[in-house]
Amino acid sequence: MNSLDPTDLKILLELIRDPRIQIGELSDALGIARNTAQSRVRRMLRSGILHDGGREIDLEAVGYDVVAFVTIEVTHRELDGVVGALRLIPQVLEVHEISGRGDVWCRVVATDTHNLQAALRSILRIKGVIRTETVLALHTHIPYRTEPLISRLVQGSALAPGRSAPRRAGSADVQVNTG
Repeated sequence: MNSLDPTDLKILLELIRDPRIQIGELSDALGIARNTAQSRVRRMLRSGILHDGGREIDLEAVGYDVVAFVTIEVTHRELDGVVGALRLIPQVLEVHEISGRGDVWCRVVATDTHNLQAALRSILRIKGVIRTETVLALHTHIPYRTEPLISRLVQGSALAPGRSAPRRAGSADVQVNTG
């Protein structure tokens, strides 16, 4: 684990809770000097703990270097309860209802295999979970990204002046005018 002290961890937590927080607000929220907050954020950016302008955290750098993808088969009438219980397990980063084999897919991180085993046992104890299948990630070649999609939209809108970005299903009257 990187040499993060409690203040560094509190800074990371504030950045997760409010990605748009300004340094002054961050220092006020934590009761530390503005220069302290700014220098610590810069240090974490330089060391690679923080990415993408200081809003995404490298979990491996803070000790969570085991990543697993867990497919869960559930009793369908218990699905909402299973999702609610998964939300309470800190190592569960995301949960998706899926088609195909299994009913729910989640990404789980852990500090080591013993910590992963504890998380998996917690998942298996959830009422409505029938079985799980776990696959370990050995290496991330392409991390989660959205830039290529937005770049494609920008390029497409540059070719067709006055065209607006496509609307999401269920979106209200919000349109992005690109021309």
